[in-house]
Amino acid sequence: NNIKGIDWNTDDEYEQLKKHNSTVKEAGISFGMPSLAEDIEVCDSVMRLAPETNGEVAHKSWTALSKKTGLDHHHLYAGRHEDKFTFKDIQAQPRKIITAPTWSGIESEHVSYTAGYTNIHEHIPFRTLTGRAHFYQDHEWMLDFGEGFCTYKPMVDLGELNALPKSVTSKPHLALNWITPHSKWGIHSSYQDNLRMLTLFRGGPYVWLSEDDAKSVGIEDNDWVEALNHNGATVARAVVSQRVPRGMAMMYHAQEKTINVPGSPTTGKRGGILNSVTRVIMKPTNMIGGYAQLSYGFNYYGTVGCQRDTMVALHKIADKDVDWLERPLTPEREAQLNPVGVGAK
Repeated sequence: NNIKGIDWNTDDEYEQLKKHNSTVKEAGISFGMPSLAEDIEVCDSVMRLAPETNGEVAHKSWTALSKKTGLDHHHLYAGRHEDKFTFKDIQAQPRKIITAPTWSGIESEHVSYTAGYTNIHEHIPFRTLTGRAHFYQDHEWMLDFGEGFCTYKPMVDLGELNALPKSVTSKPHLALNWITPHSKWGIHSSYQDNLRMLTLFRGGPYVWLSEDDAKSVGIEDNDWVEALNHNGATVARAVVSQRVPRGMAMMYHAQEKTINVPGSPTTGKRGGILNSVTRVIMKPTNMIGGYAQLSYGFNYYGTVGCQRDTMVALHKIADKDVDWLERPLTPEREAQLNPVGVGAK
């Protein structure tokens, strides 16, 4: 296995998965390999190979890093060497993960999880060209784009509000920049839609907007609203707050459309999620490869938020018009609701 310049061997864990998951019985290139036929088998495979959920793999990965740093880091996972998480374990209750070298914080009862902690306290070089906090980028692409240092680049107009349906343009609505930060109390979607969290806050998906913007179009706190553009649409409750500046809407990410989500009055389909109105956009400087920290890898590499150069039209949905889609949607009804093909692609 390899990540962020650290290599370790998981042959033993691979063999263990053959017993834990059973093996592929069908003839072909995967015959005899650990089975990934069931969702739970996929989850168990990830956890058996990851240092965060397998103490032996944590030992291997930290040992590999110790060879680079010349320091002993074993105290960071001491007492967790024998731990091995399975899907059934985390189904029973949440588990505290093991400190892993793939991240720069530590799991501790004494120190809060803080980015860069191991770099400072464990003397692990930052993953940059210099091994230190690195602000100047001397790569020729960065210099060609005028981004050797941090610089402001204005938002790109992607024309996502150029073809809004008359049902929106004919009524009070807002044109807002769409921002999607990490949630206040969840890691992605995990543990965010349990009953306690839902009871504490709105009972389903929600969008934050400023008091001034809301007042200008008659939106009050907890009203149903729809946000839409050429990419798609999403429906949620409004959170009206002085904390939000004018001109933007904020929807904490990973709110899934599984609980308390009515239909979209524009698309006629179940209201979407935060990314229904966004699309992945790659900036050329994100494509630099093999140059220290400027190296593409899976799990989302993006040093800027260009994928949030996104505008939405946001409007109020009257309570009488909230549609929970408790009847079949006919092709005629869908054509009537979605005449311009919002989100068709």
